[in-house]
Amino acid sequence: MYVKAVAPEYQGELGAQLTVNSSYEDVRATAGRALSRAGGAAERARAALALAEASRRLGRVGEAGEAWRQSYRSARAAGDGGAMAWALWSGGTLARQCGALRLARRLLAHSVELAAGSGDRLARGYALAGLAETGRIQGDYAAVAALHEELLAQGRAHGEARHMVWAMTGMAQMHRNSGEHAKALELFEESVRIAAAADDARGRAWSLRGVADVLSLRGEPDRALALLSEAEAVCRAMDLASALAYNHKMRGNVLYRAGRYAAARETYAVALDEFTAMREPRGTALSRLGLAKCRARLGAQPRETLAELAVLEADFDRMGLRHAREAVAAFRAEVTPGVRA
Repeated sequence: MYVKAVAPEYQGELGAQLTVNSSYEDVRATAGRALSRAGGAAERARAALALAEASRRLGRVGEAGEAWRQSYRSARAAGDGGAMAWALWSGGTLARQCGALRLARRLLAHSVELAAGSGDRLARGYALAGLAETGRIQGDYAAVAALHEELLAQGRAHGEARHMVWAMTGMAQMHRNSGEHAKALELFEESVRIAAAADDARGRAWSLRGVADVLSLRGEPDRALALLSEAEAVCRAMDLASALAYNHKMRGNVLYRAGRYAAARETYAVALDEFTAMREPRGTALSRLGLAKCRARLGAQPRETLAELAVLEADFDRMGLRHAREAVAAFRAEVTPGVRA
């Protein structure tokens, strides 16, 4: 069993004003007002944390960086280890979003330590989830598989739907990338059900994206596109800028797999603009890869494609994105056999 999803990153009076499904423009405005009238360090830490998270999800990474650091300084001034852990969790999550995966791991690991020392179980769980997701993005499945299982067990033990959804979608993604599509679909669909029952719109949108991905791989593009449209409506309602961009990138993937290369190229271009605007290098590079593949299918010269792939491979290598780097190598072998740059 699980309870309705909550947003523990909204603390103090903000917890009574905001919900897990509040739009992030509303969160940003509410947190900004709370920060301007905060009377002490503890209040400033809580308001700045909410401001950081809203700004991050809106793609305003500069504001998010300033806000999480302000939250950490205020929490330290208040001598609150748990609040310091929450601030570092926010900073680590932002670092991952910006492609600084090594920094993300350092911040999140420190967050785990502070949360454990302060006895803040939820902060520790969120930081562990962040570490698990960072390792998964880097393709370090052996290191984080057990951590995903631990998070799922904790979520079930305490009835925390968001933890369950995070763990299941992460596990599903690893199964998907390992070619175990049936297991991935089972986990993504269960995650959709849990998020819907717990009224976690954001978790449901991300889970629907996963279901759409696997359905596309199984040759069901129209069903996949319908689910992505459903998830897109949630992203727009909640001002989920990053999730919306990844939704569009996935739509490009689905169209590409269906052989609709011109439509896929247009969709990847939309995602690229969105990722570029929010300065998210991982999404930017993945969208550029999609565009390169579409251009190759639509008649680009092989040497042009090879040059694009070489740049992308270097970018993925620098960011430590193992699975994406393998995708570049696979496409190079598929469409440019025997060609040398």
